[in-house]
Amino acid sequence: MPVHLSQLEDVVQLISPTGERLSSPGFDPWVDDVSTEQLADLYEDMVVVRRIDTEATALQRQGELGLWPPLHGQEAAQIGSARTLRPDDFVFSSYRENGVAYCRGVTFTDLMRVWRGTAAAGWNPYEVGMATPAVIIGAQTLHATGYALGASFDGTDSVALAYFGDGATSQGDVNEAMVFAASFQAPVVFFCSNNQWAISEPVGLQSKRHLSDRAPGFGIPSMRVDGNDVLAVMAATRIALDRARSGGGPTFIEAVTYRMGPHTTSDDPTRYRPTGELDEWRAKDPISRVAALLESRGAMSDELRSRVEGKADAVARDLRAGCLSIPQPDPMSVFDDVYAEPHSGLERQKGQYAAYLASFENGHGDGAEGGGAS
Repeated sequence: MPVHLSQLEDVVQLISPTGERLSSPGFDPWVDDVSTEQLADLYEDMVVVRRIDTEATALQRQGELGLWPPLHGQEAAQIGSARTLRPDDFVFSSYRENGVAYCRGVTFTDLMRVWRGTAAAGWNPYEVGMATPAVIIGAQTLHATGYALGASFDGTDSVALAYFGDGATSQGDVNEAMVFAASFQAPVVFFCSNNQWAISEPVGLQSKRHLSDRAPGFGIPSMRVDGNDVLAVMAATRIALDRARSGGGPTFIEAVTYRMGPHTTSDDPTRYRPTGELDEWRAKDPISRVAALLESRGAMSDELRSRVEGKADAVARDLRAGCLSIPQPDPMSVFDDVYAEPHSGLERQKGQYAAYLASFENGHGDGAEGGGAS
């Protein structure tokens, strides 16, 4: 189905904040097949993912995780895009796409490993079609472009999808990736979750125009959709995937959403967000609008509510159990696989660290034997 992206609406919205199904000639055909039952499944996904986020935040507050990057408010952007992907597509994400990881089949235990500080990576990317999260802002866009070119050279129609935030668009890696993707027509989708804040910097400070306006300058068509609207996100992602599979090259999607929580659990957003902004975006909540749409169709039954609540409760229990079941690694294993071959510098560091650990066993908690515990 050919689509001329330049003819599509500015901010595309298919479900209003009050749950009304809106019409969009360019996008409607791409989600006409989504039945009320499938919409209920998307609703369940979003409720479950929000519960994952709530439980993980609680685990961090209880000292079971070192850090957690909340996604509260961004459920529709993640579920609507991730549920369009095929198993042979490949995801390259930032550290906030835990909802996407859920959709790709990452186990709850594996989801917790990095944030519990017991592993450098949580899962095998090839088993789930998703790379482990990139903490270096924007680096994953280069990885996605390279993977997409490889898929093209292999003669497949698999697509790479790169997730990143509004702040990452100011990084050189993202711009370099778009240059390369456009030049070689790489089958990659650049998915920008514009959640309005790059830590404490508002998006309006780093960009005086819509972020989606940047991509055409690289030769990449773009779309700007309501990121709190699961159907609009799904339609946009389907359009982009179809374009990539048919040899049309990269597409840029700006999903306009909002980070309702902190940047991470070490952040306090009340120090920089204007009073009243959170209330404004709560009225645009991605879950409540789908619930309202289902209600208007007579599909929000007690049975559905019970099913979704039961699934969310079970997921929360499994997440907590998976987190607490992760064994503590041998402290000396931090040196494993750092270098291909051993060398004197590494051995010296290992000796110093071993002496530091031994100081606790010997009752010298100040770490003096290991050169100080700073």
